[in-house]
Amino acid sequence: MKIGIGNDHAAVEMKNDVVAYLEEKGYEVVNYGTDTNESCNYPDYGEKVGRAVVSGEVELGILICGTGVGISLAANKVKGVRAVVCSEPYSAKLSRQHNNTNVLAFGARVIGIEMAKMIIDEWLGAEFMGGRHQTRVDMIMAIEDK
Repeated sequence: MKIGIGNDHAAVEMKNDVVAYLEEKGYEVVNYGTDTNESCNYPDYGEKVGRAVVSGEVELGILICGTGVGISLAANKVKGVRAVVCSEPYSAKLSRQHNNTNVLAFGARVIGIEMAKMIIDEWLGAEFMGGRHQTRVDMIMAIEDK
């Protein structure tokens, strides 16, 4: 599986740790984020990863900024993205099972790398349940067309 990753200046170190972790697990990772600590604008990276996911360039996306909030908001502006911010594994798992999220976000200033790994594992390990949840995802996605 190919995963796109994006980050701002607040999350360079965590991004590097996450990339190494994912690659150890056999995932191919495409870096859309910054590699410097110079102040930059997180919306650029949220949009890049969102567009890569929607176009099929990558299958899923992971975003990291200071809190995960701003970068996920930017990604969610891309039609077809369902980004979720998670600070613990349970919500990550259910976001895939119930909402078929395709982008995961978290904050480098909010959680540590071990929690990030647990969140990633639950998110990647979960599968969309479909059924009544598909109806709800369809309703969410229809909002973009209004």
